[in-house]
Amino acid sequence: MQSNRRIFLRTCTTAAVAYFAGPKNSLLWGSAASGVRVWVTSKARRWEQIEAPQWRELHADSVTGIRIDPDQSYQEILGFGAAFTDASCYLFHRLNSKDREALLAELFGPAGLRLSVCRTCIGASDYSTSAYSFDDSSDPDPELTRFSIEHDRAYILPSLRSARQVNPDLFLFSSPWSPPGWMKAGGSMLGGSMRKKYFAPYAEYFVKFLQAYSAEGVKINAVTVQNEVDTDQDGKMPAALWGQEYEIEFVKKHLGPAFERASLDTKIWILDHNYNLWGRVINELSDPAVNKRVDGIAWHGYAGTPDAMTRVREAFPTKHNYWTEGGPDITSPDYATDWAKWSHTFTGTLRNWAQCIVGWNLLLDEKGMPNIGPFSCGGLVTVDSKTGKVTRSGQYWAFAHYSKVIERGARVIASQGELEGIDHVAMQNPNGSHVLVVTNRGEQRRLECRLGERALDLMVDPDSVTTLLW
Repeated sequence: MQSNRRIFLRTCTTAAVAYFAGPKNSLLWGSAASGVRVWVTSKARRWEQIEAPQWRELHADSVTGIRIDPDQSYQEILGFGAAFTDASCYLFHRLNSKDREALLAELFGPAGLRLSVCRTCIGASDYSTSAYSFDDSSDPDPELTRFSIEHDRAYILPSLRSARQVNPDLFLFSSPWSPPGWMKAGGSMLGGSMRKKYFAPYAEYFVKFLQAYSAEGVKINAVTVQNEVDTDQDGKMPAALWGQEYEIEFVKKHLGPAFERASLDTKIWILDHNYNLWGRVINELSDPAVNKRVDGIAWHGYAGTPDAMTRVREAFPTKHNYWTEGGPDITSPDYATDWAKWSHTFTGTLRNWAQCIVGWNLLLDEKGMPNIGPFSCGGLVTVDSKTGKVTRSGQYWAFAHYSKVIERGARVIASQGELEGIDHVAMQNPNGSHVLVVTNRGEQRRLECRLGERALDLMVDPDSVTTLLW
């Protein structure tokens, strides 16, 4: 008995030291002693750990493929995730409790994708079971007497609480697709534009939403003013046009002051739309009163190029950049295998100052439903409406190569080397470990990776994503 007790105490001590010495993630424990570890997703592999090359001394005739320089560091990483749309939460709710818990663990747990930044919708988006706001009224209600989040109590709030139980550090930000219809020209949530005379009550609408969610145990860390400010989607879904001068006035005269009066620490992000609107962002942030209120910019990648974020960063180095939407097409033949395409996208955003990468719907069914809009998106995962079987998208496997090994607080570090068909990005985690993600959109090839006076030889599969951790 005494011998068993000594063994038990020694084991507990060792475990405690390991726990408090590094990140709470089994993949990273003991990384310094384990050398390089490598995971690959390719035609025959899905996040498969393979025999890893190890560092060696540089050869005299060495030709660098990728050179890593930890002395040059860039933005700090907030995390990775996807959107808790009404549709996704509805499907979570329909799963039996065992399958729901298993999927939440797979997406948010320490042995799963470890998703840590997710989006919610302030009212309905196009991926909803119905079009609704938190103040549906046939007549204007500027006093917000009919305000209610009752719709979200059924399955949205329970889903958010469950995810936070699995990952207590989950960062949530929220976006409206439309104000209540009575605040808009046309009187409908579908398309149209915001009316300036309702700016003050709309700011209070945000405050009431944040306070009501907080009372339900769900803190929202940031909000955007409007999802996709520059389109009304032809009136086919919840959407609203917000002119540049409208967003400026709303933020500086209404939303920011309303948050201050209510003692809210919720961050404000502007734009929440495509790269090609970077000029609008610079103009808005040039207003000192807006600049004072805004933490950062939310970006979508549907139009333009990611270097737009770098342009804004150069003009306003204290403002943060967040990539907040992009998702697969369920009708695409490569929906389940386009990991290299998504990793190419992720690398481009991270090499241009993005601090998070957030996909679109967490889960949808095999037809991309529920959906009240015109687009054929797919989920990060698909849940078959008849069998309940879960399948994973190419985007899911791309996320694995980032979210499983990159910690919150990691910094992007320099990686150099222009190689056709090859994308790469490197990180240094808070515990000192390093990550290199290499995406190969071409044929199989051998690369040399150099770090100081050391190098390693890496064979990358065709159409693959490879992650190295050391």
